[in-house]
Order: sequence, then structure tokens, then C-alpha cells
Amino acid sequence: MSDRRLLLVVGVGRSGTSLLAGVLGQVGVHVPQPEVIADATNPRGFGEPRWVVGFHRRLMRAPAVNVHVFDARPQAFERTAAIGARPATREALRTWLGAEFAAKPAIVVKDPRSGWFLPLWMACSEELAVDCSCVTMLRHPAEILASARASYGTWQSDTSRLAGWVNQMLETERATRGRSRAFIRYEDLLADWERELRRVGAQVAFPALAGIDRADFPAVDEFVDPTLRRNRGDWAAMDIPAGLLALADEVWDALQSLALPDGDGDGPALRARLDAAHAAYRTVYGDAETIAESSIIAARRRRPAPPAAPGWRVAIARRVPVSLRRRIRAALSRR
Repeated sequence: MSDRRLLLVVGVGRSGTSLLAGVLGQVGVHVPQPEVIADATNPRGFGEPRWVVGFHRRLMRAPAVNVHVFDARPQAFERTAAIGARPATREALRTWLGAEFAAKPAIVVKDPRSGWFLPLWMACSEELAVDCSCVTMLRHPAEILASARASYGTWQSDTSRLAGWVNQMLETERATRGRSRAFIRYEDLLADWERELRRVGAQVAFPALAGIDRADFPAVDEFVDPTLRRNRGDWAAMDIPAGLLALADEVWDALQSLALPDGDGDGPALRARLDAAHAAYRTVYGDAETIAESSIIAARRRRPAPPAAPGWRVAIARRVPVSLRRRIRAALSRR
């Protein structure tokens, strides 16, 4: 074991990742500074290093990637993996991580976008001889959708966001297999944060968490406020195709086994079950794309034509400084 530890808090947005990062920060695991400023959607803070958020955003918005947080496309992970494998990308993250570990031995990094770049984070950690563990937050997808609608708006439908949840949770589970990892249910963290941190500490071999005593951190009891669970989703209030709903319920039921108190939920049978769900989702999404091809073609045809390129006279005129153009126009007007 290295004396340097990196905890990656992963999970879909609105799943309780900010709460976990905040708790870890209060019990002594360093949150790199500066952090994203709290707002109405997360009044107690996000626990997100601003550098990490900006780094992930730039990668996801790159023209060759074009992936968003609740992206439902299975092939979106191929795009993020490709840009994450670029030498310049890895060098940027490695440099930042190296500087952070020069100051602190134990760091927690949380950003809902991290799940799209887990191979990148794991590779850089290995190159720096840092022990990297992933802690995934689990929250019922109906609650996540209700919270996402309240926080992010309705620009993306509940169906699309649920598909994104299935896509990301299945890929996150696969990316962390065979690695140091743990899973926490949101309601369990709210009910007893000390118990959950002790369990996670034992699973990822982090003694500082395995031996945590809530008496040493009285402020955490106030920070972990059950009233913050403001969104309790209900499938009945959402218009979601039955097939996708059944698949999401299957994924949710399987994932909960990974958060069992004894840690014995992970095994060949469960992994085979999740693999079957992964294959089923790729089939469902591929079928949906094929069926919707006419709509996609029609949407492309409705795009406005790009503006015509300027003529050579206009192009040359634009190269003339504005001040000189004004003097030329003034001189011509006096003729």
C-alpha cells in the first residue's frame, strides 16, 4: 500500500455524491481547492474541485467527444476513453495530481463527470504510485430524475435521463471491477454516516475511515441532514417506456447487492446479471436509434443552411483596421 490515497467519489449527478464528498472532507480527507461555490441546488456545497470540473468539461465539449453528463449513448464511453488516452490529456491530469499530493497525502475528488474518465484517473494514479479507490453512490433512479428535473430543468426528458442513468451505472460498475471499490446507498449514508464510512474504509483498506469515531467529528451530524432528501421520485408520475423502466429496475436491484453490510454481494453471479443487463441495454438503445432514424434525418434537414462565404471584396475590406476604414469613408464622403 502506498502512503498516498486517492478516493474517487463517483455516481450519476443528484445521487448524493456531494454529501459523501462533504463528509469525507470534514473527517480529514482533503478536497482540493478552490471548490465549486454552493448554490440553491446544493446549499451545503458540491465538494468539487474547480480544476477537475473545468478539466472534465473541456474534454467532454471537445468536438471529437461531444458528450453530456446524462448521455445515454453506449458509444459515448468510447469517445471519452479516446480523448482520455491522449498523452496531453494524461499529462495534464498527472501534473495536477502530482501537485496536490505534494501537499496532502489523502485526497477526495468528486465530480459527476468523473465516471466518464475512470480509466484515465486510474492510469494516472498508477503512474504516480497512488492508491486509487472508487466509492460509488447509489440512489433510486426515480429520486435522481425528480432531483435532476428540479435542478437542471426539462431540456432533457425523464426517459432520456433514465437511459443515461442505466448507461452510466452499468459502465461505472464494469470500469471498477477488480479494483479497490465500495458502494454506498444514499439513504444508508443519511441514516448512519459513521457506519457507512467504517464499512467503506474496511472494503478499500483505508484505516483512517475504518476506525472513524463520530464523537471526534460532531459537526458531521449537523452536515448530514436527512431533510436534504427533498426529492422522492415516483415512477407513476413519469411517462417512461415500460421496457426501459423494467431494465432500470433490474439494474437498480442488482446494484444494491454491492452495498450489503457484509460486502459479500459482489461475485460471479451478480457480475453475470449485470453483464446481461449491459447487453440488453445496448440492444435496446441500438433498436431505438434504428427506429428513430427517420426523425434524425428530418431534424438534420431542418437545420438552417450555413451563411454564404463573403465575397473577395468584403474579405479584403475586413482586413483593413476599423480606424482606417472610417478615415477612408470620411474622405470619400467629402468628394
